[in-house]
Amino acid sequence: MVGPMDSPRDIPRDGLVTFLPHRLNRHPVVVRGLTADELWVCAGLSAGAGFVAGVPLAWLTHSIAMVPTLIVVGIGIGVFVGGGLLRRYKRGRPDTWLYRQLQWQLALRHPALAAHVGGGQLITRSAWWATRRQRPGRHATRVAAAPPAGPTAHSDRRAIP
Repeated sequence: MVGPMDSPRDIPRDGLVTFLPHRLNRHPVVVRGLTADELWVCAGLSAGAGFVAGVPLAWLTHSIAMVPTLIVVGIGIGVFVGGGLLRRYKRGRPDTWLYRQLQWQLALRHPALAAHVGGGQLITRSAWWATRRQRPGRHATRVAAAPPAGPTAHSDRRAIP
């Protein structure tokens, strides 16, 4: 059975597909507006913060169980808070904006490290745009007309001795 888009007159002559899904190559949102890659980064940083906070607390309380407990609590808080902040920060921007922003920050702050993550291809130089209209040319040097010799309505009417 031939559907409405399957008739021979609806297929373009060059063989191109007339319909492509809009979000075909986007990463799926996993949790709180984070994609899988962003979730791993957020969870890893939160786990590191939980570990750093858990080691001194485990030493003070003499309980080694404080380290994994604070790691899990840190991941939960980090994903909840970090997901909300990143979702707000990324709103209305292209899908690759966050990765390009991180590459750009690395290229500005750590140029040697930026070459390994693709930041060496980014333009990091900033300067004023110039149209070169300020450059003197043949006709750019015009002499202004001399003011009238006598007193004018705008000049002081006192005589100069």
